[in-house]
Amino acid sequence: MSDNNGQIKKMMIILSKASLENVYAAFVLANGARMEGIQAEIFFTFFGLEAIHKDKLEHLHTATVGNPAMHIPTLIGGLPGMEAFATSMMKKEMEKLDIPGVKEFLEIMNASGVKLWACRLAMDMFHYKKEDMIDELDGVLTVGDFYKQGSGEGTHMLFI
Repeated sequence: MSDNNGQIKKMMIILSKASLENVYAAFVLANGARMEGIQAEIFFTFFGLEAIHKDKLEHLHTATVGNPAMHIPTLIGGLPGMEAFATSMMKKEMEKLDIPGVKEFLEIMNASGVKLWACRLAMDMFHYKKEDMIDELDGVLTVGDFYKQGSGEGTHMLFI
């Protein structure tokens, strides 16, 4: 019988894409969890690793092709400069709301206790080393290790 009354105790967020909108969705959810006293961990896998790669995290883009929420035809979204334009517009709107940049947001989450993990398989596949990643990274885990991190009652997993 459960004694936590359905309370969320831990959020385990899996980030597989480093488009600006996906990265910020994961960061806002993890940070929001911590603000509510909920443990939070992010597992960066495949292209999501770019959000914690020292040389790439400041160069993330908004997806304009294959993103129905952009409300622009795919042909136009694929035109040269459209992705850069959309990214610039999104960053300006985030600045108006005082949303921190990617690097600063990672530092804030680390300070608040969000655990940040890189996927071993994806690291090996892209030939990344731990030194390529941000200093705030808590470690490199296998999928099995990440699942063990998420064991226990009141844990929720979210794939972004």
